[in-house]
Amino acid sequence: MTSLSAWAKKVLVSICALTSTTEYATRRIGPAPFLPALFVDRFTHLGGIADAEFRTQLDDCRSFDDARWTAHWQTIAGRQMARANEALAQLGVPDTDALLATTDSEIRDELGARLSPAVSLLADRGPVADPDAVAKFCAEHPDSAQSAIALDGLIKAMVYEFVAAWPGWTPRRLAAYERSHRLAELVLTCLAPAMGVSIEPVRVPVPGGDVVRGYLMFPLDRGAAEIPIVLCSNGIEGTLAELMLPMLTHRRAGMALFVMEMPGTYSYRQPLAPEVERVYSAVVEHLAADPRVDSDRIGMLGVSFGAYWATRMAAVDPQISVAVANGAPAHRSFTAAAALGLPEIMVSTLRNATGSASIHEMAGKLRELSIAHLYRHIDIPLLVVNGADDTLLSTQDSIDIAIGAPKAQLVLYADDDHCAMGHSEEWSALSVRFLREHLVVRQSVGC
Repeated sequence: MTSLSAWAKKVLVSICALTSTTEYATRRIGPAPFLPALFVDRFTHLGGIADAEFRTQLDDCRSFDDARWTAHWQTIAGRQMARANEALAQLGVPDTDALLATTDSEIRDELGARLSPAVSLLADRGPVADPDAVAKFCAEHPDSAQSAIALDGLIKAMVYEFVAAWPGWTPRRLAAYERSHRLAELVLTCLAPAMGVSIEPVRVPVPGGDVVRGYLMFPLDRGAAEIPIVLCSNGIEGTLAELMLPMLTHRRAGMALFVMEMPGTYSYRQPLAPEVERVYSAVVEHLAADPRVDSDRIGMLGVSFGAYWATRMAAVDPQISVAVANGAPAHRSFTAAAALGLPEIMVSTLRNATGSASIHEMAGKLRELSIAHLYRHIDIPLLVVNGADDTLLSTQDSIDIAIGAPKAQLVLYADDDHCAMGHSEEWSALSVRFLREHLVVRQSVGC
């Protein structure tokens, strides 16, 4: 049951959103009340950043204004970059700006070779990176300490640029997003061989004039056989790295992986609408045409709003044979009642994502996204996951999907929030087992 203090916060946040006074309040009490409840966990888990350190950094930023917000977080990113550059110099590698600017494959290969002694810090970090991992690694492997420090600095710089970009609709935020993307791509592609995989940046032209930008990962030891693939999609304000880094720990699961950002966010210009299913269908067709992929074994995993698309595509795309939906909005989350307590910055993001000129127009477009009528058409295995106490979207949506879809399984984690972030290790492992069961194991036994 929602506590009185939680309701009071929702009312305050809603009043500030309706009166456009969030910025005024933020300069006096800080940004934390006007951010999603899991904002801190999201970035500390990705970057291996100490919780108390990040909360202090957040409280020091008393504005959502484009210039002030991005400058604050990019200053911190710059400190991490300087830390990485100092270690790179010790390793005899050019600094980060030079690495980002070069197209010389030999220089990037050298970076990969120099960082590879510490590759476990990237490859095995999982959904919740340990803030003490680098210190532990350096104590156990002093000869590789500079590799660890350089890699950790690059990852943290990428994450802080991501924070600066969030939620990514103003010029400075989009510039920060692009820098975060380039840092992630540099690290992932340079260290892919050391992780036993290939990671290919891919661009897929799709209906509507957009281009889907993603990462395609295959195990290097796959042989000549066609293998199954899982299409992964995150939420409105998520990035490629946010999904790819946690999934690296499952790189030996016998499946290829394609990670994409959800249309309606960051580099996309096509608004969020039911027609976006054509984008996902185009991506599925692109993956099915890859000669390395078994086109009869394509799965989908979605997180947050990406889970909406995983659920929708499970109903409408016959090439999807299994799906996982974690934290999906589906119907109840699109009602007016669900908007209580939604921060102004998220309202603005949804307006931009849906291409709406007003809150009223946005509300109408969100209602059009309801997929309640599609549940009964999902005739493939579907794993539905969420926290039992979702504060961002409606947990009941997850329950309704699982009740309505004939082959669905529901897992709700008690006392957990949106996307069961407090149980990230558990739901991630469960999802991979579920996908393997239907894409790998059953095929191997001839089912």
